[in-house]
Amino acid sequence: MPAPPPASSPRRLRRGRTAALIVLALLVVLWRPASAHVRAASLLARFSDPDAHGLLADAVRHPVVTSDFPLASAGTRGRLYLPSDVDLDRAGARPPGVVIVHGVHWKGIDEPRLRRFATTIAASGVAVLTPEIRELCDYRIDPASIDTIGLSAQALSERLGGAPVGVMGLSFAGGLSLIAASEPKYAPSFAFVVAVGAHDDLGRVLRFFTSNESPRPDGTTLRLQAHDYGQVVLVYSHVEDFFPAADVPVARDALRSWLHEDFDAARSRARDLSPEAAALIAEIFAHSPSLAPALDAEIARLSPQLAAVSPSAHLADLRVPVFLLHGAGDRVIPSSETEWLAHDTPRGMLRAALISPAIEHVDLEDKASLGDELALVHFMGDVLDAADR
Repeated sequence: MPAPPPASSPRRLRRGRTAALIVLALLVVLWRPASAHVRAASLLARFSDPDAHGLLADAVRHPVVTSDFPLASAGTRGRLYLPSDVDLDRAGARPPGVVIVHGVHWKGIDEPRLRRFATTIAASGVAVLTPEIRELCDYRIDPASIDTIGLSAQALSERLGGAPVGVMGLSFAGGLSLIAASEPKYAPSFAFVVAVGAHDDLGRVLRFFTSNESPRPDGTTLRLQAHDYGQVVLVYSHVEDFFPAADVPVARDALRSWLHEDFDAARSRARDLSPEAAALIAEIFAHSPSLAPALDAEIARLSPQLAAVSPSAHLADLRVPVFLLHGAGDRVIPSSETEWLAHDTPRGMLRAALISPAIEHVDLEDKASLGDELALVHFMGDVLDAADR
């Protein structure tokens, strides 16, 4: 008989989560009217294990067809995921719609986890549009992305006969989606916003990268080791402020390769830098604490620009329902940012806020407790219910 897999193996962890989610679905059914919540449990089971089948995973599973969806108004491309057993041209048969906006990643809408998540949501009976946000693909948080998100919501709304659609923004796209929903020209196309691992104040997040500390609304401080890549993103997005002009093109190439996790190519390209610039980029690659004063000075200098892409400066005008979800141990954008978003969202607009050990930034966590998974099922069920309505 072959030996059993190690306790920490991905397959065993997925089986354990699927079994737990079956129990969760049954609890949800017994506890409250649960159509959307059963769909949520089914969705999370399939996302945990794309090959999963059985009572829960197949509880609500529509076949999905994927197609290109050019977004001419936004000057970018998109991808549409549709339940193939619905008729978009018949008013009574149109599914609800959700725009899912990727975070800061060079693969954009082609990133495998995003594609899997969009397919999983569509299989629950929702039309999903993923627009490519070019600035986020290039590791830049830019006001231009706000318009792309708003125009994407308009485009999907028009495709679905004019009904407003939900928008789910992942990571920094969550904050940008909240700003887009606050814009009067885009707000009519928004049914709700789900911000997952989002920022409230970009300057505060950048200071977290240099200090490993983030203040909370209640006056306490969250202390957590920030993810190493945060400092690299800050330097890359303003490389001309850190390197001599002659070294900027080479430094940008090297930092881009580092962010793409091609570390050998990054070090190889850095050999073409001047000695002064080479010493600096070595410190950046090593995440040296000695960089903190220069980075903090850059953050202070950029303060007006950072406010333009921070929901904290825009949420007063928000008039659509908001759902906030954040990983408790998020080292990219600390969970205190969702506490601030809940604090800053206008009264009556916040539908749910969950800071959960069951997710890590925008991924599911393998070692979540049954209670944490139950809370996540309820959160996603409430989102699907909002989409249906």
